[in-house]
Amino acid sequence: MKLPKGTQRSGLVRRRVATGATAVAMGAAMMFGSGLTTAAHADDSATATGIVLGVGASESQRVVSWYTSTGTPQVVQVAPTAQVRGGQFPQNTVTFHATVAANSVSGGYNAHATIDSLRKNTQYSYRVGTQGNWSSTYSFKTQEFKGDFDFLFYGDPQIGSSGDEVKDAAGWKDTLDVSLAANPNAELLVSGGDQVQTANTESQWNAFLGPDKLRQYPWAATIGNHDVGGKAYDQHFWTPNTDRSAAYYKGDPATQSGGDYWYTYKGVLFIDINSNAYANGADEAHLNYISDVIKKHGRDAKYTALVYHHAIYSPADHANDSDNKQRRQDFPTAFSKLGVDLVLQGHDHSYSRSYVIKNGKKANPAEQPGADEVVQGPGGVIYVTANSASGSKYYDLTAPDTTQDPDYGPDPLNPKNHWANSVENQEHVRTYVKVQVRGNKLVVENLRSGTCAAPNAAVELGKVSWCGPNDGADAAPPVGSVVDKVVVQPYHGRPDTESADATAAPAGSDWLQ
Repeated sequence: MKLPKGTQRSGLVRRRVATGATAVAMGAAMMFGSGLTTAAHADDSATATGIVLGVGASESQRVVSWYTSTGTPQVVQVAPTAQVRGGQFPQNTVTFHATVAANSVSGGYNAHATIDSLRKNTQYSYRVGTQGNWSSTYSFKTQEFKGDFDFLFYGDPQIGSSGDEVKDAAGWKDTLDVSLAANPNAELLVSGGDQVQTANTESQWNAFLGPDKLRQYPWAATIGNHDVGGKAYDQHFWTPNTDRSAAYYKGDPATQSGGDYWYTYKGVLFIDINSNAYANGADEAHLNYISDVIKKHGRDAKYTALVYHHAIYSPADHANDSDNKQRRQDFPTAFSKLGVDLVLQGHDHSYSRSYVIKNGKKANPAEQPGADEVVQGPGGVIYVTANSASGSKYYDLTAPDTTQDPDYGPDPLNPKNHWANSVENQEHVRTYVKVQVRGNKLVVENLRSGTCAAPNAAVELGKVSWCGPNDGADAAPPVGSVVDKVVVQPYHGRPDTESADATAAPAGSDWLQ
């Protein structure tokens, strides 16, 4: 079979290299796929480290990023797993040329390549490097390119934040293992940011990237405040459709990593923004980007999901940070006007699920706390904050404080919670969020991936004084148990994305009313 025409994207260079004694001419090929198994067949001279599988622009792409000790040309070699025998790739293997650049953090080089033209329902094997100097071989598997799917969302692994990288890494690996054992057909792993504690500390990055699950399932990276301040994040993750315009940073060098990017996956338009910069009009620039992407691609999507680090309806330590207070003014009405369905956030190391929020207010005052089913209606948005996925750090819930922000007071139906949140939870146990995307609903669940027992670095090291529900009064439920679950009946009418404009609307303008 032949490589189809028209699949080359963004300057992607594709060439065939020798896999045995004879180089195979460019010609017959295959198409490529989300992840299951690993086979270790590394050459002794392999120099690739930090290999991570990332999302591409669509279901039929993946991006592989890695570090290498050599600046020589690098490739990703991909073949159907059924054709890889005894660690040997077939002679007609397709390779994808990598972009290689000098690494400003650790020395050496970093590389990335886009695997294109994947086939659905196919398992593939891949390796990176050069002829005679290959990495280990890893596998990933695609599924259907249309229809229902599940993805998993992880908050702040922040490896190193407990002071013990090894314990943090153990909790992170366990969450990945537990969540993917329970959901082996999950198709995306979505990040809430703060992969590490210190942006350019490569031992923390090595610990974060240690689990092989990150080479088997595509990681949709998000940049957190602990990931900025250096270039390691950019060098470890290459993201599709990325805009790194200066307007997102407004001259703040500490935030000039990452960027805003988007991709589509089985009817969901994902838009990921770098929320580290917000002052001097940066929020306006982010809204410009979101609005433009939705105008161009929103009509083709069943759902729109935004992902960024700083949770604007934080339930814990960050509830009244100055940036959150600003964004509670800047973002919610714009998101409602643009028809956003779901907002996924991190940063606060605790879990919350909002009521249906429309134009910065509770859409239905009668919606009950902890409701297990909600109807969005036009402009309705659900905001989710993810708890720690590694157990490296937890923040305790805070009481609503109107002296800090008069607009972020208590919920009349549940005064211990902030008005925006239907559920706020902290048990000092690791959790992750599962999102089921269906044609007529979204199902959002927060699930326990650990208990009070190890691995749970914050508990083990005495960083917290209790563990379990109700401030430790109750025993921790088992791994896999449900903290919160809601069925979201979305509004399927879409906004007029040709005229809706979230770009330059300051708070108080007519557009924002």
